[in-house]
Amino acid sequence: MCAFRMTADLEWKIANLPDSPGCYLMKSKGEIIYVGKAKNLKNRVSQYFHMSRHHTPKVLAMVEKIDDFDIMLVDGELEAFILECNLIKLHMPHYNILLKDDKHYPFIRIDFREDFPRVDLVRRQEKDGAKYFGPFQGATVVREVLDVVRMVFPVRTCSRVIRPDKPQRPCVHYQVGQCLGPCAGNVTKEEYLALIRKVADFLGGKYAPVLDELKKRMMECSLEMNYERAAVYRDRIRAVEAVMQKQKAISTVGGDQDIIAVMHHDADAMVQLMFIRSGRLIGSERFTLEGAGDESAGEIVTQFILQYYGPENMPPNEILLSADPPEKSVIEQLLTELHGRRVYILTPRRGEKFKLVRMALKNLRDEMEKLDKRMQNSHARTIGALEELQAVLGLETLPRRIEGYDISNTQGAQSVGSQVVMIDGVSAPKEYRHYRIKTVEGPNDFASHYEVMTRRLSHGIDELQQREKEGLDPRGGKFSWLPDLILIDGGRGQLNAALDAMYAQGLNIPMFGLAERIDEIYLPYQEETIYLDRHSNALHLIQRLRDEAHRFAITHHRKLRANASVSSRLDGIPGVGAVRKKAILKHFRTVEALKNASAEEIAQVPGLPEKVATDVFRYLHSDENAPESEDTVE
Repeated sequence: MCAFRMTADLEWKIANLPDSPGCYLMKSKGEIIYVGKAKNLKNRVSQYFHMSRHHTPKVLAMVEKIDDFDIMLVDGELEAFILECNLIKLHMPHYNILLKDDKHYPFIRIDFREDFPRVDLVRRQEKDGAKYFGPFQGATVVREVLDVVRMVFPVRTCSRVIRPDKPQRPCVHYQVGQCLGPCAGNVTKEEYLALIRKVADFLGGKYAPVLDELKKRMMECSLEMNYERAAVYRDRIRAVEAVMQKQKAISTVGGDQDIIAVMHHDADAMVQLMFIRSGRLIGSERFTLEGAGDESAGEIVTQFILQYYGPENMPPNEILLSADPPEKSVIEQLLTELHGRRVYILTPRRGEKFKLVRMALKNLRDEMEKLDKRMQNSHARTIGALEELQAVLGLETLPRRIEGYDISNTQGAQSVGSQVVMIDGVSAPKEYRHYRIKTVEGPNDFASHYEVMTRRLSHGIDELQQREKEGLDPRGGKFSWLPDLILIDGGRGQLNAALDAMYAQGLNIPMFGLAERIDEIYLPYQEETIYLDRHSNALHLIQRLRDEAHRFAITHHRKLRANASVSSRLDGIPGVGAVRKKAILKHFRTVEALKNASAEEIAQVPGLPEKVATDVFRYLHSDENAPESEDTVE
């Protein structure tokens, strides 16, 4: 049963709905959460509130949130389709099927109305009378095809205005044989158009005539012992064959089709879109429609078509579907009127076109199986690894937040503690922290771990208490989200020092030490150790955390050394004392910025005279004093 409780205002609005076609906009606290269409608004909208036993869980959840709705009346079903589509794109309601990956595929354009047509890459197909080829699966693919066109057909790609009565100096493409030079009057209009027609045939999938001609020329050059020229034709043949391999002939039907296949995948739905032009598969794309798992395949197909085939993506004459849309004839009429040419929507059950749809479904099924395997592997690497770790270490709860600690120093100087974090088995870089050791002199890892753990946990306790007073989630603070498990990279001494610091703060968080052997774990205050299976996901997770802790500590330590190096170099410049040195470092922040700054830019440092700025510039750019690092200056 739906927990929805209707207000008097809402009940009155439902009772006074018209028996007319239109769109309805469901609202929650002023936000539009769903847009729908109906032939009869009164019947359709009433069903949401009076037939809850027939609703899917998704619809039930939506109805519980509805506190108001609006309606928009239209003249007929077609207008309702158009309005619904526009409203969904405008408001992106949470409970509608949304095509978030709104891609616009590139095309190749040739305008035969020009005297000397160009071959262009364009981002959208317009109703401008030009000939379009595509869509192609990304600009990189288009450029590869255009490179082949330029190699085989010397047509122009420039934007020059060509006037036969005003010859121009030809560009470098003419010099290297990639253009006939119509701008210089080197080719007639008829000769050029004949070449462009060959380009159009090639782009339309007629490769055989091009290959035959290239092979013929290659043989002629070979017979004439012009092997250098023959090699040129050989390379062109290989380029054409490479394009053919990427656009395989898969249909004997011919013509242009888009194939749309849909399958449910848990709570979502996946759509496979395949582009067939002149019987050749030229590209494909997959889309995930989140939260559409409760919708019928026909409704998913309908919403995909309405959202995908806007002004930017023109459909071919035929769209082949794996499922029947509820209002196929209306969708056909809508696409025909929107794009100015007849569009047919077919759901084939046999024959060649059915084989194309079946191929799309097979590709989609294979992709879903791969996705499931990736999800299983991801689960094994993350949550599965945490479950293994919980069992091996005897933890009461799953260690969702794990913190790893490492100390880095150079002969005891500039010691740095690093804190790296994994949340649900995944690295969380925003939670990483550095601790510059303040109370320890010399190389003393034990005391350094004690200081780092004391500072981390004391900050956490203070912030946690403050956020609890304010009613805030502890996970939103900088330190207040305390770990479920702490791993110390080091021996028993390092582990015991960190344990002492934790107990001094009145906490009892599970803490273990990571031995030099990657599969060995030290237990608190014990000589006993635990050995992990070298092939276990738990060990691999710990190794990832350990490697990240090393990397994070060492990287920051290098920054500190670079900063100290630059700071010490500034000490040797006349006129730069402690105050001015601090101002310079604060102003530029990074070694790279300071190194690349001009004398004028250095002079912008507050309180720094121009002469001193010039001295700083010259001193830093002398060979023996140039900064060696590009890391951060703090």
